[in-house]
Amino acid sequence: MSANSVSQLTRNALEAGEGILPLAPNWVPRVFCKPGRRLRLAPSDYYALGTHRGGIDERWFASTTEAMNENRTPDEGLSFVVTAEGKFTLKDAVAAEGPRLVGQKMWDEFHRWPVYSKFFDNLEPLPHHLHQNDAQAKLVGQQGKPEAYYFPPQYNPYDSVFPHTYFGLEPGTTREQLHRCLERWNEGDNGILNHSKAYRLQPGTGWHVPTCILHAPGSLCTYEPQWGSDVLGMFQSLVYGYPVPWSLLVKDVPPEKHHDIEFIVNQIDWDGNTDVHFKEHHYLEPIPVADTASEGYIDKWVVYGKFSGRQKFSAKELTVNPGVKLVLKDKGAFGLIITQGAGRIGKFSVHSPSMIHFGEMTEDELFVSHEAAVQGVAIENTSKHEPLVVLRYFGPDTNPDAPEVGDYRK
Repeated sequence: MSANSVSQLTRNALEAGEGILPLAPNWVPRVFCKPGRRLRLAPSDYYALGTHRGGIDERWFASTTEAMNENRTPDEGLSFVVTAEGKFTLKDAVAAEGPRLVGQKMWDEFHRWPVYSKFFDNLEPLPHHLHQNDAQAKLVGQQGKPEAYYFPPQYNPYDSVFPHTYFGLEPGTTREQLHRCLERWNEGDNGILNHSKAYRLQPGTGWHVPTCILHAPGSLCTYEPQWGSDVLGMFQSLVYGYPVPWSLLVKDVPPEKHHDIEFIVNQIDWDGNTDVHFKEHHYLEPIPVADTASEGYIDKWVVYGKFSGRQKFSAKELTVNPGVKLVLKDKGAFGLIITQGAGRIGKFSVHSPSMIHFGEMTEDELFVSHEAAVQGVAIENTSKHEPLVVLRYFGPDTNPDAPEVGDYRK
């Protein structure tokens, strides 16, 4: 499709949707994962791309970032706008109408929507791994990836097998000990979790995860706002009895460094990983944006805090009581997903589905442009009994008034 065609389709869609774009579900498989089956995808469809591609255990939201999977399909990881006139990627829409969609300031700096979010839903824990920082990722032509977690109660009807996440390294751990772990890679369990600590995960809370921090995500379904990159390095050789190939340790390491253990270990932020106050510096609890209970709704910060001194992204959870209407103003563009209930957002009917077949369109995901967000979006819960719950995430520097990590204690 030509750039002119996408530009015209995007303008038409923005006019028809009053600044809001409807998005199709964006499913991503992973060969190293087992689906937790809480994404509301039809049971028959978790291997819709073939068992050789792995099970589908991620759904990405408002993504202009490609999934860096081997043997991936074209446009894997990219969200699609679906209108009566046609279907096109959000990435192409932003390229065509960037200032309207993401705001002039963000467009001038990034020339893209530089973040995305997803549901990550795995049956078992993942290997202890990290995401490289910008300088490290630049060596392979990528960008670093900070991320954050929130565990939505509506997508966690059960905990699965291990609702704990290992974070960082025990204080006192040495580089030599990590060297030995990597040297034992092909001997079974390399023992890296012996040098870490697990934290029990709780629905309705979250975590702030900077680059270069080791983490082994547990088995809750997780809402993950993050930077628009897909870099990683797996540091655990065996997880739940399944071997992890060395290639996943060095996936985003320059080829000449693939067997340089010193280089690989030096990707770790040692001070950050061995922080004796790790939980205090990374654990998140929801914080109300304002006291609006008397008006029938509550908006809460669920992801907040800075990465290397800058707000890379943030997220809120809006709960609207039955029958309540409001106009919500935000400071910039956002992607949203409905996790419970039914209603209207702008001109769009929305509802949270109970089951989705692969390839089907839904009414639970939208991208709200910068111009619509700052003007205000009408939201209505059309149910007589059930709350309408909406998760929405924002790009860099959109919410300078967001809390800092630890502010939930105040």
